[in-house]
Amino acid sequence: MDSRVLTPRNRGFLFLDSHPAGCRRVVADMWEDCPAAPGLPPEDAGPVALVIGSSAGYGLAATVAGLKRAGIRGIAVSFEKAPTERRTATAGWYRTSATAELARDAGRDLVFLNGDAFSDAMKEQVADLVERRFGGSLDYLVYSVAAPRRTDPGSGTTYSSVLKPIGRADRTRTLVFDDRGAPEVREVETGPAEGDDIEQTVAVMGGADWERWIDRLAVRGLLADGFTTAALSYIGSPLTAAIYRQGTIGAAKAHLEATARTLDERLARTVRGRAVTSVNGAAVTQSSTAIPGIALYTGLLRGVLGEGMVPPVLQLAELWDQFTGATPLALDEEGRIRLDAWEFADGVQAAVAERWDAATTGTVAALADLDWFRAEVQRLYGFSVPGVDYSAAVATDVPWPGRTF
Repeated sequence: MDSRVLTPRNRGFLFLDSHPAGCRRVVADMWEDCPAAPGLPPEDAGPVALVIGSSAGYGLAATVAGLKRAGIRGIAVSFEKAPTERRTATAGWYRTSATAELARDAGRDLVFLNGDAFSDAMKEQVADLVERRFGGSLDYLVYSVAAPRRTDPGSGTTYSSVLKPIGRADRTRTLVFDDRGAPEVREVETGPAEGDDIEQTVAVMGGADWERWIDRLAVRGLLADGFTTAALSYIGSPLTAAIYRQGTIGAAKAHLEATARTLDERLARTVRGRAVTSVNGAAVTQSSTAIPGIALYTGLLRGVLGEGMVPPVLQLAELWDQFTGATPLALDEEGRIRLDAWEFADGVQAAVAERWDAATTGTVAALADLDWFRAEVQRLYGFSVPGVDYSAAVATDVPWPGRTF
């Protein structure tokens, strides 16, 4: 596969191909949307950061915002598929290529690794790079991994996560589009967690791997004085709580927050450091579209807030500002950074709930911003991006980035 005209082909919210030029433009737009910070450190003196899960969603936003707001250098880890004769690469592959170009143009030494972040082999590779290339001192770690399964390197056991309520079945409404793109509001029922569903999901999406990363870097003596780490998380609305915050994923998020408290005490004692969870606001991501009810909720939220929704890159710009001391570190009573205050501002959830109750196939177009939602889903794969000529053939065999300069 070399160059060809690409058109979106999808099954629901899952697209079969990705558009390289569109993905590149998405990253460029994120860069333009993120305001530059004054007085960034010189190119060879920026803070050394590790972003795990750097190719999509909030992890991508953390990488782009880290470059522009904090002048980071360091390592970005993701797990993406290369192009083949039949298929393009995954969207994250092309976004990573574009992010590497930004890093190179900014003169920041950012190394991009493609592989299993859960494995000890990847942890060793990262530790070796920190030691040999970045002076043996890591300042920041952002953990943003969403995966359906994880193999524990110690036991060899493979765990699988599930999206299920706890205690009883949950019936909710969700948004889908038919083959012609017409919206439909459907009632879906999800059965309750059974057997070891909760334990399996916590093993994948909880704090075990995050803590394992800290363990591996600490034993190598690679954590800088004042080292700070954040795991990116989400709480969400009461409207989706049964399947999310009160469900199996919510149990994993609770474990993540408990891990943050344990790590925070330990890092404060050993390197005068910090560990927190960062609670982000709603966004259209490849992970969120898989959760029942989230698509409908996000479309309705956009209908209420319009341009008042804060995009991920601006949320993560605020996180970097708090990391670097440009703004004070602001924690809630649970010790979490809250980047979702706009989603829970006075009256917002009540307005969304009113629209939720009124949403049907016949009314949803008037209540939710469906044009925005459709475009956001397509943008995840590089389609429906303004300024891209989709009638032109595009090279799909884009290499994984090597050295940035």
